[in-house]
Amino acid sequence: MQIYLPIAEVSVNAFLLLGLGGIVGILSGMFGVGGGFLMTPLLFFIGIPPAVAVATEANQIVASSFSGVLAHFKRKTVDLKMGTVLLIGGLVGAALGVVVFNYLKAQGQVDLLVKLCYVLFLGVIGGLMFFESLNAIRKTAKGKPATRKKHNWIHGLPFKMRFRVSGLYISVIPPLIVGLCVGILAAIMGVGGGFIMVPAMIYLLGMPTKVVVGTSLFQIIFVTAFTTMLHATTNFTVDIVLAVLLLVGGVIGAQIGTRIGVKMKAEQLRIWLAVMVLAVCFKLALDLLLQPTELYSIGVGGH
Repeated sequence: MQIYLPIAEVSVNAFLLLGLGGIVGILSGMFGVGGGFLMTPLLFFIGIPPAVAVATEANQIVASSFSGVLAHFKRKTVDLKMGTVLLIGGLVGAALGVVVFNYLKAQGQVDLLVKLCYVLFLGVIGGLMFFESLNAIRKTAKGKPATRKKHNWIHGLPFKMRFRVSGLYISVIPPLIVGLCVGILAAIMGVGGGFIMVPAMIYLLGMPTKVVVGTSLFQIIFVTAFTTMLHATTNFTVDIVLAVLLLVGGVIGAQIGTRIGVKMKAEQLRIWLAVMVLAVCFKLALDLLLQPTELYSIGVGGH
């Protein structure tokens, strides 16, 4: 069933969009990532313009993250205090990111920037997560506990605060900076930023994996909602028809994903997430590097 998307100006199969929303919702519930790192490139692949994909995808992230976070609240695996600190940094970052996005859109460089950002961040983070998870699995197989260093340079910073749910007493500076970076990326790349925030919360802040997922989703909801609002009011690139179809699939998928995630070990979850991040990175890099089939396209010039 083909439907026309008015803002994107393309026709797409409605069931394909519902299916994509569902898959990304499952990932959101399992890993605590908004799923935008996967959905936005998938929208590129089916012909949605990058500027529209970035702005509209933020809508779907809000819904699937909200659906996922409700399930985590029931299990008491959300650190609201940590989530609020991350959120403050995230809102500032999102506002900065939209300013950068609008400037590059005016220069005509936004499509290239979005794709380059994806290749760079997905490659680095996917690689680091993959090797760390492999080491953790290897240690567990040998009978050694897969421990992470509890104390690093971050624990020596000032302005400390106690986060009881996470069992941490650390400076608020690192969570604020993590939130800021994630907010900027949410605006430029149309992602919840969970694929960066989840590893940062585990490895930098030393949070337990079971608390990370719910806390990450809590922060993602507000930052992406704010980002969507900014894009809708400054760029007019939010396609409501596309957003609704992705939303419906995402909400259903998130509930399924949360149930699957609880049954899997932390190391298994992290390695699967790493594999998916690297696969998307590889496909995007190929698209940027390979010569297109049509080198030139003829269109009517307009001002």
